[in-house]
Amino acid sequence: MDSILFSVENGIATIRLNRPEVYNSFNREMALLMQQYLKECAEEGKEGPPEIRAIVITGEGKAFSAGQDLQEIVAENGPDISTILSEHYNPIVQLIRKLEKPVICAVNGVAAGAGANIALACDIVLAAESASFIQAFSKIGLIPDSGGTFFLPRLIGLQRATALMMTGEKVPAKEAQNMGMIYRAVPDRKLMSETLALATQLAQMPTKGLGLTKRALNRSLESTLDKQLAMEEELQISASQTHDFKEGVQAFLEKRKPDFKGQ
Repeated sequence: MDSILFSVENGIATIRLNRPEVYNSFNREMALLMQQYLKECAEEGKEGPPEIRAIVITGEGKAFSAGQDLQEIVAENGPDISTILSEHYNPIVQLIRKLEKPVICAVNGVAAGAGANIALACDIVLAAESASFIQAFSKIGLIPDSGGTFFLPRLIGLQRATALMMTGEKVPAKEAQNMGMIYRAVPDRKLMSETLALATQLAQMPTKGLGLTKRALNRSLESTLDKQLAMEEELQISASQTHDFKEGVQAFLEKRKPDFKGQ
């Protein structure tokens, strides 16, 4: 059975973690396969109109992801921590952030350790109300990785992030929404329908413009105001040269719904 299920429909690529028997914990095969599909999503459309205009990441079964499969670490020929970070998780986080298309995470159950931080690296996170987020690293003597120490303090503040990382406290989805960790918590039965509705909306929008917005947001995390203003000017010029900008302006003037092509 493939450790990741991948499909494309109506402009939306779905990456589904598929090791439900171990709560979708990552092993090397699954991490590398996820990288492969993220690369495919990023590269698709560079030679013409994009078929993939939004990406959904979710999990199969009761969990989103419990993080690293610890059985792999203790296995006789298992990868060491350095390999796991440099070859498995760090590339996944970098690919998500550099992918200039919207990436939505639908957290269907517990998201712990690297599983939680991969979710938080996505552009928009929706979670089932029964889901939870756990910075579980301290419980086994490790530090948060997979971008956790970068994203979480920026989402919820240094004090709260420090407490959650040191205590390993479980955060229910509703509480995660209230503290600004995620975009929205939704009833379990509506998670995928609401996720697909949002993905469909984004897939029909100006993909190039959304990608440039993401690039600007990435840069803002470590920029100054003056540098950010200069970058906004540069990217706005690029956006104004796209097909979808011209279509958007024409549709506005003609008082009709725009037909964006993602170009």
